[in-house]
Amino acid sequence: FCLGSGLSWEPRSRAVEQVHLRCTEGSLEWMYPARALRVVLEPNLSSTQHTTVCIKPASDFQGASIYVERAGQLHLVVSEAEGARPHHVSCFSAHTPQGVALFLQASPQRDVSRRTASFQYELLSNQSAAGPDFKKMALVEAMCRPCDNVELLMAICSSDFVVKGSIRNVSHDSENHVSQVDVGVQKVYRQKNRIFQQDEVSGEWRGPVRTLLRCKVKRGGGDFLFTGNEHFGEAWLGCAPRFKDFMFIYRAARERGANPCEFQLN
Repeated sequence: FCLGSGLSWEPRSRAVEQVHLRCTEGSLEWMYPARALRVVLEPNLSSTQHTTVCIKPASDFQGASIYVERAGQLHLVVSEAEGARPHHVSCFSAHTPQGVALFLQASPQRDVSRRTASFQYELLSNQSAAGPDFKKMALVEAMCRPCDNVELLMAICSSDFVVKGSIRNVSHDSENHVSQVDVGVQKVYRQKNRIFQQDEVSGEWRGPVRTLLRCKVKRGGGDFLFTGNEHFGEAWLGCAPRFKDFMFIYRAARERGANPCEFQLN
C-alpha cells in the first residue's frame, strides 16, 4: 500500500514525482492530486513474467486520469469520469518484463478541496489471464462448466480459497454481468484473506463468491467444495463440485498416488 499527497511537493517544482512499487498486487492512494505522478510497477519476482496488468479505481476516484507509457507515448487507461464507475476494471498487456510505468495526470482545479485518486492493481502472468479484458480474466476462474478431475485436484492445491459449504442465495447484477453466490460455510480449509467470516450473532461462517452472469448459477441443495481465486479483494469462483463427488475423486487419486497435494479429509 502506497500513500502520498500532491500538496507535499514544492509549489514551483515542475518535476514529476516517481514511485516504485515492488509487489505483484497492491494499492496506491494519491490525495490532493497535483501536477503528475509516475508509478513504476516492477515486481521483485524476476523468475515470473507478468504479461497483464489490471487496475481497479476506487469508487470515489477523482482528481486525476491514469495513462500507461508505451514506447514514449501515453495511452489513456482510466479517465476521471470512468473512475467513479463501480466494479470498473481496466486490463492491458505489459509489453516489457522489466516493469510497467503508469502516469497519473492531475485534473485542473481551482480549489483545494479533498480529492483522492486511489486504485488497486494486479500483475498477472499469462497463465492466469486470457487477454486484455477483465471479464476474460474472470472467465478463467469461472469456466461455466464442471472441472475435470485433474483441474479439480490442482484447484485444491493452488486456489486462494477452499471451503466446504452450501449455497444460501444467488443474486444477479446484469449491468456488470456478474452473479454473487452467498455461501454458508461449514469448514474453511484455506483462504488468502478474510472473505469468509463468522457472524457474531448467529455464529455461522459466510462469504460472497462472484462468478460470471453467463454461467447461470442457481441455488441448489447439498454441500459443495468451493474453490477459486481473489481479484481486488473479491472471491471469484473456480471449481465447485458437490462435496461427495470431490471426496470420491480425491480418495481414488490418493490410492493411485496421483494427488498433487495432501488434503485434510476430516
